[in-house]
Amino acid sequence: MSTIKIGWIGLGRMGIPMAQQLIKAGFPVTVYNRNKAKESALQSTGAKAAATPAEVLQQSDIVILMVSDDEATREIFTGTNGLLHANFSGKIIINMSTVSPGISRELAPLCEQQGNYYLDAPVSGSVKQAEEGQLVIMVGGEASILHQAKPVLERMGKLVIHIGDTGSGNTAKLAINILLGFHAQGLAEAVLFAQQHGVKPENFITIFNNSALGNIFGKIKGDAIINNQYQAAFALKHIAKDLRLAKAEGLTTPLGEVAHNSFQQAETKFGEEDIIAIIKYLGQQ
Repeated sequence: MSTIKIGWIGLGRMGIPMAQQLIKAGFPVTVYNRNKAKESALQSTGAKAAATPAEVLQQSDIVILMVSDDEATREIFTGTNGLLHANFSGKIIINMSTVSPGISRELAPLCEQQGNYYLDAPVSGSVKQAEEGQLVIMVGGEASILHQAKPVLERMGKLVIHIGDTGSGNTAKLAINILLGFHAQGLAEAVLFAQQHGVKPENFITIFNNSALGNIFGKIKGDAIINNQYQAAFALKHIAKDLRLAKAEGLTTPLGEVAHNSFQQAETKFGEEDIIAIIKYLGQQ
């Protein structure tokens, strides 16, 4: 068993399988989640539960966050019994959530004042990749601190890449998700165009998957369209949020504007469904 003690905050669709990878690897893991029922899934596999984020910091060498957005991140750090209210130093705090570069640049110096270290390390990949430890992890922050944390991150990802200073991992993730939005909307629009002109979706998807444009995303989401299966692997509301973050960072390109607007408008009705449910919104236009 590893002597590095891990704290894990955030047990959503991605957080649970990612934390399970560390438990399987032999790391002692202490978890915290606002919904306590989700903690039991990890406790049954050997994790301990903490009552507060501050308690997680006390019991851990490395604390990892995987929460929904900037607001949830700020609450974990600054709320009652949050990470910044714990009188413990020498810890590494890794925020793997998809959040703004700005909040990382806000929190990193506060952690430093506390005597701790902050890395932003968002991931590319969905639940399947999390379950298989095959995520791509983009890291911003001090390279020397990443060196210390890398053996932990490598248990969750097939690639751990240092991008640059604090917030740069967040920026890289937003760039990837901009392209993800383009892919989803582009695939949806192409299927709809083909269908409107008498080409069956299953035939178009077969052509697409066997062309030079074929890719894993297109195969998975093409199958979802053919089977009318829109249960969220990556919820549409999350790409809508990520495009809002990108727009706040200056995304004003033609495709960027279109994708941002489409997903904002689709979110109200289809936000809880998968990203490729954008085809249902576009089909109504």
